[in-house]
This record gives sequence, structure tokens and C-alpha cells, in this order.
Amino acid sequence: MSRLIWILVAVVGAASWTMLALVRGEEVSALWILFAALSSYAIAYRFYARWIARRVLQVDDTRATPAERLENGTDFEPTDRRVLFGHHFAAIAGAGPLVGPVLAAQMGYLPGTIWIIVGVILAGAVQDMVILFFSMRRDGKSLGQMVREEIGVVGGVAALIAVFLIMMLLLAVLALVVVNALAESPWGVFSIGMTIPIALFMGVYLRFLRPGRVMEVTVIGVALLLLAIVGGGWVDGNPGLAEALTLSPETLAIAIILYAFVASVLPVWVLLTPRDYLSTFMKVGVIALLAVGMIIAAPTLQAPALSEFALPGTGPVFAGKLFPFVFITIACGALSGFHALISSGTTPKMVQKESQVRMIGYGGMLMESFVAISALIAACVIDQGLYFAMNSPAGATGGEPGAASEFVRTLGFTISPDALQSAADSIGEDSLISRTGGAPTLAFGISLIFTEAFGGGLAAFWYHFAIMFEALFILTAVDAGTRVGRFMLQDTVGNVWKRYGEVSWKPATWSASAIVTGVWGYYLYVGVTDPLGGINQLFPLFGISNQLLAAIALTLAVSLLIKHGKAKYAWVPGIGLAWDLIVTMTASWQKVFSDDPKIGYFTQASTFREARDAGDLLAPATTPEQMDQIVTNSMVNGSLQILFAGLVLVVVANAAVIWVRALKAGGLPTTEVPKVESDLVAPSDFFATAEEKEAVRRWEAERDDRGDLVGGGRR
Repeated sequence: MSRLIWILVAVVGAASWTMLALVRGEEVSALWILFAALSSYAIAYRFYARWIARRVLQVDDTRATPAERLENGTDFEPTDRRVLFGHHFAAIAGAGPLVGPVLAAQMGYLPGTIWIIVGVILAGAVQDMVILFFSMRRDGKSLGQMVREEIGVVGGVAALIAVFLIMMLLLAVLALVVVNALAESPWGVFSIGMTIPIALFMGVYLRFLRPGRVMEVTVIGVALLLLAIVGGGWVDGNPGLAEALTLSPETLAIAIILYAFVASVLPVWVLLTPRDYLSTFMKVGVIALLAVGMIIAAPTLQAPALSEFALPGTGPVFAGKLFPFVFITIACGALSGFHALISSGTTPKMVQKESQVRMIGYGGMLMESFVAISALIAACVIDQGLYFAMNSPAGATGGEPGAASEFVRTLGFTISPDALQSAADSIGEDSLISRTGGAPTLAFGISLIFTEAFGGGLAAFWYHFAIMFEALFILTAVDAGTRVGRFMLQDTVGNVWKRYGEVSWKPATWSASAIVTGVWGYYLYVGVTDPLGGINQLFPLFGISNQLLAAIALTLAVSLLIKHGKAKYAWVPGIGLAWDLIVTMTASWQKVFSDDPKIGYFTQASTFREARDAGDLLAPATTPEQMDQIVTNSMVNGSLQILFAGLVLVVVANAAVIWVRALKAGGLPTTEVPKVESDLVAPSDFFATAEEKEAVRRWEAERDDRGDLVGGGRR
């Protein structure tokens, strides 16, 4: 029976891919993308991920994990696999899988679909799973520290610098997206704010009141979350409460900075893990509902398979050709270096059994990829005239319906001024023109699918619900990322001051958290007060930097397999590494040396400098001072692009030396900690087998007979 089911899954997947590959010039259902993705994910998880776990990594459930051996109630905490999956998924799922595919839809639906699905199976999910495993075997060491210890001091120092700088950039960008989504949104502020006390209650409930009752606390938490969402809508309709919770960007920035600091220093079971677990239900629930809505509505793709902008790179949404920039733009939906930081940060310190890395690492990334596919579909079912009117800059559209309609006509699409205004009116907005960044487009696409599927004339409700959902989606990456940044800083300083590297030492914990939040918080606050300053200055580096980070992680993965004498399996992470290096180095080269001012940083600086000297103003600048700022920004970005790419090449070059030495010797010593026998019993996957349930039951009975304490999977 099982074999027949998998044959059916394979047939559905093959048929879906065939339709996507061959059908042209006629209506194509979005369901083909949906079914191609789901079938591919299922097969990859069932067969490829299991093969990697058993043959390549050789997971060993008789081996105690750091969570079991080093449990301290703060950072190291054996955590139920379902709760930990929720934390991990919530932590890795930031802005990338939501907005990246929306912007990449400029190139058509096929390039994004192929990269999101194939990329995650062969690169992104492999990276997350393998790095999680290797970090777990090294007491939860951070990515940069593992590179230093396994590849060498030179490559390690380069990795530590690159990883930390890129991490600060990523956190500030993610926080800025949250601020922009929640600013002037009392519904979002209330609903997201309420997740904090709900999470605190869940943490105490699971720790002290009803230890081990995961499903019980889940039902309570989800019910309270739904009440918070409904309450947010009520608050939004109450003038007095809405005014009190309508916060300025500056206030929100300070609140997010303070929250991230507190979440970084509190024990993981108090706030971070339960809040991420709770948020995952919201995230997965909305995406699952979106999938159901697609099946019911069966929308038709409005975007072509390959757009006219893909090869010449002349699209108005973002500059650059399909290769390499569609792979950079999609970012986290297929491969993300940020995930490697989580996989070597909070998560490895909470895994109960080694076999769970497949479910948490590979499975969590597949779920994020499905989010990206859903976002791509939501963008591609929107009328193309409206899509480009929403995502093109105001300097091109003119910011009003008449000019935007004419601009869209020059692109080869037709949409009337009345249709543009009608689309805005349908969701209760004054205008949708030049609502760039991807988030508004995704929200509109979600509202369109939900309205068609479920009816009720609730387009405005669904739109604003989706905006709130996006903010919640991204915020969980900020709090977990800050804690990971703290681990990274402690590991780095611990190389010269050993005590500082102890994650249980409160002076180090608090000071490192303050430094991390201070760095990215500064760029965030300046960014919300100055449209060309702070993180706005560095925002263009986000996509390539994130993928460069993935190159460092995959280099480490290849290195460790070779050092462990498993060179024949080095191709597993090696495929992703080779492709990522080709993409990121090509993109870096173009961003530095391109003579197109829309692409090359230094050419852009030169263009604005010449215009400034001639007394002219170029968009987006409106004053001579802003012209000066753009020149400075472009020079800084170009220099940082060279620095980041150079640091990655140093890491790869040092790793190559290790590869040669290890291949000649048949392997080299590593910093993997010695095996300690595990006393803990826990299932491996989402659903426990009958044998696992019986093993857990016997273990719990023996533990109760001895009177051992229980809590979060502890003995």
C-alpha cells in the first residue's frame, strides 16, 4: 500500500512538472505549481533526506545530544521535537520567502518555481540539516567558530568577521520590514503584542503546571492566539483603542530592540521557544489555508512562464538579468545563509535525539520553501498590469492612476486608471500604486485567492490580515537571530577570553546581548528616521550577503565530510556550494564592476556625482544633500560587497587546502566531542511509530519509578 501511494505521488509530480514545462500560450492553472511542489517535497523528505541522515551523517540515537548532556535551563534544554520544529521554522522563516518570490515574479513563474523547489531539495534543506547535525556534534558551536576550529585560524577569522557583519545586516533589515508592516497598524500591534504574554503562560504551563503536555498547551495557546487575532480586528474598529495602539515607526523600533534583548537573555523555555512554537501555528495555518484556497479557487496564472524582462534584465521591479539575480532575489525560499546561523545557534542546543535533525532541519526548510511557492503563486495570479503598477517605483509610475496606467502600457500590459483605483478601493486602501517591497503585493494576492475561494466580500479584511501575518512571520526571526548573534559574539570573544565564551555566565550573556541589539538596533533606528540612512543605506546588500553566508556554511559542510573520511558523500553539500559560489560571485562582480548604474554600485556613485556637480537631481533624491548621501551609500555598498565576497573566497581557499590534506590522509582529526551514552527516549519524526510510543511509555514508567524530575523532555 505504501509503495502504491508513493508511485501515485511520483505520477502527480511528474504530470505537474510536464504541464509547467510544456504548456505555453494558453491558460495555466496555478495548481500545477502547487502539486509539483508538494509531490517533490514529499519524495525528497521521504527518500533523499532519510538517506542523508542514515548513510551520510549516520545519526546515532544512542548518543546524548548537547541538550541532554549540558542542560542548564537557559540555553541548553531538551525540547519536544514538535515544539522545537515550531521554534526552528519560526526562527528561519523571515522576510525572504514572503517578498523575494513576489519580486522574482517579474521574470515569469517558471524560473522561480524551478529554483525554489529544486534549490531547496538539493541545497537549502541539505545545508540546514547538515549544519544542525555538525553543530550538535560540537556542543552547539556557532558557524563562525566551527569554521575557525575546523578550517583554520585565517579562514576562521575571515568567517567570524563575515558572519557577524552579515548577521547584523540581516537582523536590521528584518526588523525594518516588521516596523514598516506594523507602523500605523493597531490590529497588528495588538495581535502580535499579545503573543508575548500567551507565550509566557505556555512556557510556565509546560514547565511547571503540566510538564510534557504538549498537545494540551498547544490547544490552549492556539485558542488564545485566535482570540488575539479577532481582538486585533475589534481594536482596529474601536477609535479610542486604535489611536492608542497606532505607533510611530520610531516607537516600534525601540520596542522591537528592547523585546529582542529580553528574548535573548531569558531562558529559552520562558519566551523564545513557546512564542516561536505559537507563531508557527499561525504561519503554517495561514499557508495551509492558502493552499486550500488555491485548490478551491483554482486560479489561473496571469504571469507568463518566462517574461520579456528575464533575458535582457530590463524589468522595472529590480535591475539585472535572470542569471544571477533571480536566485539572489528569491533568497530564503531555496537557500539561506541565515538558516545556518539558527542551525548552529539556538536549535542544536535543544534537540533531544540526533535522528530529529531530519524533521527539524530538512523538514523545516521544506516548509519555508512551500511558503515561498505560495508567495510566488499569489503574485503570479494578479493581473500583470496591476502587478507592475504596484511594484514599479514611483518615479516610473508617477504615483497616480493615469500616469501609472500609461507606464504599464509601455511595458506591454493594459489596465485602466479606474481599474487601478477599484483594486485599491476593494481592500480599503487609498492607492496601490508603487507599493513596492513585495509585502503589499503578497497581501493583495492572498486576499484575492481567499475572496475567490471563500466569498463573503472580505477582501479588505483578508488584505489587512495578511499584512499583520507578514509582520508576525518576520518578527520571530529577529528575536531568535539576536540570541544567535549573542552566541556568535560570545564564541568569538571566547577565543581570547575563555570565560566570556561560557553561555551560562550572565555578565557575558547580558553584555553580548546588549552589544548585538545595540549594533543592529542603531542601524534600524537611523533607518526609520532617515530614508537614506542607517539600514536603508545597506539594504541593497541583503540578498547577496545572505547567499554568501550560505557559501560559508556549505564550505564547512563539505570540509567536515571530507575530514571525517566521507569524501564520497562530499557532493551532497557540494552541489549547493558550487552553484552558490557561481551565483554569488557573478552577482558580486556585476554589482561592483557593471557599467549600468542600476546594477553597479560604483557606476551609480559616479552617475549621481556627475549629476550633482551639474546641479541636477536624480530620483530618489529630492535635495542636493540626498544626492551626496546616495553617492556615499553607493561607495560604501560597493566596498562592503568587495569585502564580503573577498572574505568568502578566503574561507573557501583555506578550506581547499584542508580538503587536499584530508583526501591524501583519508581524513583528519576534528573537534567532534566524544560520544556519551544517552538516557533519554524520544520519537524521531512528526508522528511517533507504535514502537516509539511503547519505548517512550516504558522509559517514562521507569523514570517515574525512580522519581526523576520531568520537564521539556528532561530526566
